[in-house]
Amino acid sequence: MTSDIDRRAAEERFREVFAHLGAITAYARRRGSRDADGIAAEAMSIAWRRLADVPRDDPLPWLYATARNLLLAERRAASQTTAVGTAEHSVPAPEIQELDPQLDRALRSLGPTDREALLLVAWEDLAPAQAARALDLNPTAFRVRLLRARRRLRAALEEERRPAQLVQIDVEGT
Repeated sequence: MTSDIDRRAAEERFREVFAHLGAITAYARRRGSRDADGIAAEAMSIAWRRLADVPRDDPLPWLYATARNLLLAERRAASQTTAVGTAEHSVPAPEIQELDPQLDRALRSLGPTDREALLLVAWEDLAPAQAARALDLNPTAFRVRLLRARRRLRAALEEERRPAQLVQIDVEGT
C-alpha cells in the first residue's frame, strides 16, 4: 500500500517537472543542438531517475543544468567524431531570423560564459538567482558575471554600430 502511494506521489511530482519539457526543448534548440528533442527527452529521463535531487520549489534551473551538460557531451562527441574524420564538421549555432543581425554578431563575439549568462536571463527568462543555480554558481558571482557580460555586450554593440556611423558621416560630408 505504501509503495502505491509513494509511486503515485513520485508520478505526480514528475508531472510537475515534465511540464517544463517545452522550455528544455527550446533551450536545446537555441543552443544549436542537432537533436533538441532527444536532449530534452534525456534530461527528463535523468530527472525521473534522480527525482529526489530535483528541487521541489523550482525545477527549471536544475533541468537547464542537466540539458547544458547533455549539450556539452553532444558537442564533445561531435568534435571527437570530427577529429577522427567520420563527420564533416560540427553544427553551428542556428540562425535566429528574429534576431537583429548586429545583436547576433555582438553575441557571437562574446565568450561562451558571457553569452550563456546573458541568454539564461534574456532568452530563458530566468531570474539571476535561478540562472546562478543552473550554472552551479554563487548568486553573487553570477550577478558579477552578468554585469560584466552586459558591459561586454554593450561595448560589442557600440563597436558594431560605430562603422555604420562613420560611413554615414562620410556620406554626409561629401
